[in-house]
Parts: sequence; structure tokens; C-alpha cells
Amino acid sequence: MIENEMMKYGFNSFFQKEVKKLGLENKDLSGLNIARITEVHREKYKIINKYGEKSASLKGSVFYNDSINEIYPVVGDFVMAKQNELGEDIIFKVLSRKSKFSRMDTFNSKEQIVATNFDYVFIVSSLNDEFNIKRLERYLAISWESGATPIIVLTKSDLCENYDFYKNQIDKIDSFATVIKVSSFTGEGLDKLEKYINPYETIVFLGSSGVGKSTLVNRISDENIMKVNDIRVGDAKGKHTTTHRQLVVLKNGTMIIDTPGMREIGMWSASSGVDKTFSDIEEYASICKFTNCTHTKEPGCMIIDALATGKISEERWKNYKKLKKEVLFAKKKEDLNLRLKEKERRKKFAKQIRQKYKSVR
Repeated sequence: MIENEMMKYGFNSFFQKEVKKLGLENKDLSGLNIARITEVHREKYKIINKYGEKSASLKGSVFYNDSINEIYPVVGDFVMAKQNELGEDIIFKVLSRKSKFSRMDTFNSKEQIVATNFDYVFIVSSLNDEFNIKRLERYLAISWESGATPIIVLTKSDLCENYDFYKNQIDKIDSFATVIKVSSFTGEGLDKLEKYINPYETIVFLGSSGVGKSTLVNRISDENIMKVNDIRVGDAKGKHTTTHRQLVVLKNGTMIIDTPGMREIGMWSASSGVDKTFSDIEEYASICKFTNCTHTKEPGCMIIDALATGKISEERWKNYKKLKKEVLFAKKKEDLNLRLKEKERRKKFAKQIRQKYKSVR
């Protein structure tokens, strides 16, 4: 069966159920193959299926028909595509996603899905001036929201003499987080990563430019898969190495999605992720005297008490409020976009009714 042949690319029982929901007896979907998106370049795609790697494009009548609900493929997606021996395969349908990593598209004020269908998120940060605890909090919130398990990977340990300083900062925001320090140069810590590098599973790498993501991928895979650039001397910040998102299959069958370095990621639909990342603050807030406490001047406010006694740092509290504000802003934008889509759907339906009425007359 096609489904069994695609298991080595991460196709599991979750996606098998999704295929059954679609009903392969549907004449529009019969005869199609399961494939996975490995690269996206504007409206051109790279897919991998039982025939190997191929180029693909979207079925025009499905994706370019003014539909307001059609889901477009991104890296990591499983799709149903028609084989074309003479050219590009044709993508007809995107299967439901078991996990996804989203951010705010600030230009269009809407959700931008970066990658999908992964099992672990490797949050990569280097042990130098690039290390930023606020950014880690943001990455953690987005990772928890994605539906996958976050692992904090601290690179360049061979160049760091004060690892405890960085580890203590992470412990203050999440003492239960899985943290692994590694060196792609000496090999330190790579054995601890092996637990998460398994056949048929997918890992997405997140991190800023210059933190060593590409070097780490090359070391894990034991191949020169990713191009590597040096960091800038003086500010320890990196040059962009990965220029686009791509899914790579390693020799052992593990799949890795590498992403371009992202120093800032706008929050999108990450309310539960923020709550989990800042669970200590949420716990204090839950036992405030008033259920509608603003945490500014109310008597009996546990947040005010925790700030005064140092149980919560002022910096962490400010970052929590900032991310909450971003999530609320994204929610308003999402609701607005949904209302606009619904309005467009009704207009389209009304137009169809008028045209049908005219044809009857």
C-alpha cells in the first residue's frame, strides 16, 4: 500500500485516518499518491513519495478558484498528488496537520505557517552573546503551542567557560525544560541528542542566524547537507545560512526541517503556549483575591506580592505581558480575517443564486 511505503517519510496512523476521512472512493481523489512537501519556492514545490523526489505544482481548479477555505501546502505537509511521468506532479489536496509552527505575517497581519507535522522542536541558541532569554521564552511558547515537544539545544559549548550562568537563566524560566549543551566541533552532547533522532520522526530546528543550526545538522547527519557561514566578529551574530525552509531525510531515516534564522517571531494563536511557558505566573494569577484582577494595585494580588518578594522577576513579568499582548492582537486579527472570509463567502453564494435565478428566467 502507498501508506506503508510512505511510513519512512513520517506517514503514520494519524494521516492514515485523515485519508480515510476523505474517502478515497471520491472520484476527485482516486488514483492519487501520498507525498510529502520538502521545499516550497513561491508556487513551485518539491515533494517526496514512493517514486523519489519530484517537482510539483498546485491543481489550478482546486487552489485558484476563489475558495476562502483552501489550505495551501508548506514544508512538512502530506499531500495527495497525481503522478505526471512527463513533468511536474499535480497537488490536489493537503492532509490535516498533527502539528504546526506559525508566526505573525506582519506585512499582511495574518498567520504564516512555517512548518508542519514534526515531533520535536530543537530550539537552538549558542553559548555566547547571541543568547537571549526573552527570545527563548518566545520560542518555548510557540513550540508548546505547535503540538510538538521542545528541546533547548545550547551550541558552541567548546567556546563557553561559564555554562552554569546560561543554565541558571533557563532554570529561572523553566526548571523542567530539557536542556542539552552540545559542541559540533568536539562532539560533546551529541549522544544525548540521539534519543530524539529516530527513524520516521521529524525535527524542526528554530534559532537565529549564526547559532550553529546548519553545522549541527551536518554533524548529526554525518554529511555536509547544509551550507555553513562564519559568524561576524565583534557582535557574535551570524550571517544567514539557510535561505529557505526545507525538509531533509537523514541516512538513519530521521527527517529534519531547517528554517532560516529568525531573530524575531510575531506571536500567532499561541495563548496556551504562553500559559505553559509562564506557568509560574499563571499559577500566582489564579490565586489572586479577585478573579478579574489587573495585577496593578488590587489588594491581595499574588502577582504584586511575587514581584515584591522577587519570586517573579520584573523582566519576566514584562515579557509575559508583551507576549500576552501580541497573542491578543493576533486573535483580533484572526477574528477579523474570519469575518472577512465569511462576508466574502456570503457574497459569492448570493452571486451564484442570482446567476442561477437569471438562467432559470
